[in-house]
Amino acid sequence: MAKKTADDDPLAPLTLAVGQEELLLDRAVQQVVAAARAADADTDVRDLNPDQLQPGTLAELTSPSLFAERKVVVVRNAQDLSADTIKDVKAYLGAPAEEITLVLLHAGGVKGKGLLDAARKAGAREVACPKMTKPADRLAFTRSEFRALGRSATPEACQALVDAIGSDLRELASAVTQLAADVEGTIDEAVVGRYYTGRAEASSFTVADRAVEGRTAEALEALRWSLATGVAPVLITSALAQGVRAIGKLSGARGGRPADLARELGMPPWKIDRVRQQMRGWTPDGVAVALRAVADADAGVKGGGDDPEYALEKAVVTIARAARSRGRG
Repeated sequence: MAKKTADDDPLAPLTLAVGQEELLLDRAVQQVVAAARAADADTDVRDLNPDQLQPGTLAELTSPSLFAERKVVVVRNAQDLSADTIKDVKAYLGAPAEEITLVLLHAGGVKGKGLLDAARKAGAREVACPKMTKPADRLAFTRSEFRALGRSATPEACQALVDAIGSDLRELASAVTQLAADVEGTIDEAVVGRYYTGRAEASSFTVADRAVEGRTAEALEALRWSLATGVAPVLITSALAQGVRAIGKLSGARGGRPADLARELGMPPWKIDRVRQQMRGWTPDGVAVALRAVADADAGVKGGGDDPEYALEKAVVTIARAARSRGRG
């Protein structure tokens, strides 16, 4: 989710949105425009790309108006502005015009850093819009979306939604909005499953989760759906391998807080909690059996066998049985 500076007035003379997450950048712009139009319904909005902002253009856009109208000037990909235009922008930052809000969208990084530094030095209101590459960040985003809509969703529901939708924040936000509009009361994992079951079951990681949890029938059902919807067998063997290795890593680790274990094992904290639940019933021998099954399946889907689907089914059944080995012992 976008992080803002303490002085969070959308009508500040300059807003600097920094990052590469398109949804958050667009929302930063929308917030400024909405605030400006709430103050003046006739606000003039100019949304420009670097090739539309030539030397002298900014001066024209920010020159005093006969009617003193409010204006919002949005400059996207500010890091790509020409050197001459950057000089114009820096000059403007020293004496911003009244009733005009300038919004600079900058990717961050080295390119165009001089402009970034100048905007910060000028006291810009800053909105951080980083690319969300970590599952934990997307999970936090999903929770915040439900909160923003005044809706309650269980942690399991939020995780299921992230697992089903994937990394596209726009789709995640849209899914949250749909669930909030359609469902009364607390949104739980079962509700998410009903809405997004096809996508969730087509995930190779869903196959792996059900297998390491010892849920044979559900794992096989998810596997068949995945294959039917075009998921590559090698992705499924990879997910199975990750699932079993996570069990093995955590079972051999010293006890501790999820954050400490996450650093030690190279997993996000949310995954530590999930694997702890999944590892009940596992034994060291079971982990060894499961890893051999994954290796056999991997060879089978890469040309070492005649039937990749059978190789995967065999691995899933073996892993699910290994997950219950302690109970049988």
